[in-house]
Amino acid sequence: MLTSPGDVEIDPVAPGGARRRLRRALRTGHGLFAVVIALAAALRAVVMLGYTTAQLYWYDSFTYLDTAVHLKPGGAFHPAGYSLFLRLLWPFHSVSLVAAVQHVMGLGMGVMIYLLLRRRSLPAWGATLAALPVLFDPSFLRLEHAVLSDTQVTFLVIAALTVLMWRERPSARSAAVAGVLLAVAGLTRTAAAPLLALFVLHLVVRRVGWRPVVALAVAGTLPLAAYAGWYRQHHGRFALSGSDGVALWARTMTFADCAKIKPPADVAVLCPNGTVVDAAGEYVWAADASLNRLPGDRFSHNDLARSFALRAIAVQPLDYLRAVVSDASLAFAWTPVSHPKRVVPALTLPVGSWPLPSFPLIDQVRAAYDPAIRGMASVAPYDAFFAAYRYPNALHGPLFGVVLLLGGLGAIGRRRPALLPWATAMFLFVGPIAALDFDHRYMLPAVPLACVAAALGAAGLWHARPGRRATVRPGRQAP
Repeated sequence: MLTSPGDVEIDPVAPGGARRRLRRALRTGHGLFAVVIALAAALRAVVMLGYTTAQLYWYDSFTYLDTAVHLKPGGAFHPAGYSLFLRLLWPFHSVSLVAAVQHVMGLGMGVMIYLLLRRRSLPAWGATLAALPVLFDPSFLRLEHAVLSDTQVTFLVIAALTVLMWRERPSARSAAVAGVLLAVAGLTRTAAAPLLALFVLHLVVRRVGWRPVVALAVAGTLPLAAYAGWYRQHHGRFALSGSDGVALWARTMTFADCAKIKPPADVAVLCPNGTVVDAAGEYVWAADASLNRLPGDRFSHNDLARSFALRAIAVQPLDYLRAVVSDASLAFAWTPVSHPKRVVPALTLPVGSWPLPSFPLIDQVRAAYDPAIRGMASVAPYDAFFAAYRYPNALHGPLFGVVLLLGGLGAIGRRRPALLPWATAMFLFVGPIAALDFDHRYMLPAVPLACVAAALGAAGLWHARPGRRATVRPGRQAP
């Protein structure tokens, strides 16, 4: 049998030869992931069969659907990116189809994570392990089955990362595709829009040349600018949404001290007035909060709220940082913390029925988008499985901390393979907390990115461990 110089011939009939071949197959083959993705697909099929329809929330789901029907830029909180996706599916008049497509997106996220990590030379078991949370965590399954933007924005960010990292030095074309994906992610949820700058900065630091940098920046900026212009035509403001100031004002209500801030009279009306709620985000909706005592809609005071918030942060930067760190620490609790108390972390698939409230907008959306819209309910015999299917608490808290730590170590290594996914995960995790508040739902997009970073970081640490020397075989070139 001929072999290349330096290769060791393995006789399959020699003692131990079969075992070595099996181990090699397990390391390099896709059989393990094929089994895992098949189980994840079966799980999603059970979810589709086990509920009467998609989950719709008042009022987010119906504002998304209403925007899709009337094709207009979103109002205060929601840009229209997700509504454009709903618009594409409007001819089928089925929110159940929306959930089905989102379940396919969930599978697609797992596939992209696996393929990217295999592309980066991780073994099959390591790449498969990194994809498990997005494939099997009930939190992701619940969002896939709901008319909410979370699944789409996570899918788009993972797709952008996969395209940009597929080659060691991305081409201008792949950078442009990544830019468009990031722009659509920003139009789906405004918290993702700054990722465009993060990706551009990454390419600049990597010194990949000016063409990919320009392609990414231009392809990502043009859709955002075009949407902001469309938004101004309807709302009189060049922006992606009209709630950034209100959100940041609510963030400061947990620490703002007007005796220190000393705002002018027109801004001082937004000082804390003694109203106390159990989470910063709740100040947006608290009827007795100072913002909501002003005449008109709360979001009509967005600029004034931003002015107050920026003054508070400038005068009390350490208090602001302390509030952000305190809320971020909730993500690492062994037992998930309800924050705010009315929101229970999703550790299981829900069992029961959830009727819709009576409201004119619901009737309008039902008539225009899907006449079969109704409250969701779980059905037998699948509800027994839903009640038993539980995700370990530790995977929502302490393990997330370990995952971020591994990714961070990989981000500071010599070749920094985990830098971009880790920085993306950290931004998606901390950004919403800094802008408004901690929410278990809003941190979920960071999880799969953190898993990618952790896998790359662990692989880098393994190869760089003390005492390990690279072996160069005769006839082979050292990396």
